[in-house]
Amino acid sequence: MKRFMKKGQGLVEYALILVLVAVVVIVILSLLGPAIGNVFSNIITNI
Repeated sequence: MKRFMKKGQGLVEYALILVLVAVVVIVILSLLGPAIGNVFSNIITNI
């Protein structure tokens, strides 16, 4: 029984890490999104 609990605990830890990484990526993209969009717009305008 302990073996299954440890395995489940490991899965929960991986899930929490994935959620944390996803939140960080979303925050970074929401902050830098407009700036990145402006860069691409300037590139397309100059072409």
